[in-house]
Amino acid sequence: MPPTTRSARRGPLHEGRLRAVLFDMDGTLVETEELWGEAMGALAHQLGGEFSDEARERTVGTSMTVAMQVLYADLGVERTEQQHRDDARWVEDETAALMTSRGIPWQPGARELLTAVRDAGLATALVTTTPRRIASIVLDRIAAELGGSPFDVTVCGDEVPARKPDPAPYLQAMAALGVEPGSSLVVEDSLVGVTAGLAAGAAVLGVPSLQPLEPLPGLVLRASLAGLTVADLQVLGSTEEVGVPG
Repeated sequence: MPPTTRSARRGPLHEGRLRAVLFDMDGTLVETEELWGEAMGALAHQLGGEFSDEARERTVGTSMTVAMQVLYADLGVERTEQQHRDDARWVEDETAALMTSRGIPWQPGARELLTAVRDAGLATALVTTTPRRIASIVLDRIAAELGGSPFDVTVCGDEVPARKPDPAPYLQAMAALGVEPGSSLVVEDSLVGVTAGLAAGAAVLGVPSLQPLEPLPGLVLRASLAGLTVADLQVLGSTEEVGVPG
């Protein structure tokens, strides 16, 4: 596994040669961030408070450990280490139940883009902070809808030495795919995910969902995945400019 302290090149694809696309899951491919927020809001009510919108925004894309710390600080409560673990498990279980009962909608354009990337023969990975037992619900649904898994590699939050915004998850996925950061494009919706992708040395396409994203070197911003083609990804990953939402 590549070291997480690796010094990475940030910027466009080397000579525009795209070999792999690495997708985040919640909020990027599927509309599940809202379910995580609903579950955390329900926990906040159990603890006698209300989870503020500002605090919820800061949890987007983070690990459960970070999300719980943000929630506790927002409510002004203190919890023991065991209570912290129990709360995190409760939120995960509640989110899983919501996924099962509500369904797992695609983000606009995500299914079509993922299918196009596969049809073009590019390597694909799913890189998520969500633990495997919850991510599997989404992965199974995607596989059922597409007639098989569209991912060559899947990396979940409980399978890495450090979680986003550390580059470790993306470096691990690239190593498993056998590709270099300079030929990889990361697709993300959150600041922690964008930060991880850039730190890994990949070009990054940012499509914000619940959390706004500010321009950064090596980051191209789009309002949606709808209408994007593989040719567009080649261009997006090769530009030095920060993209304009479209």
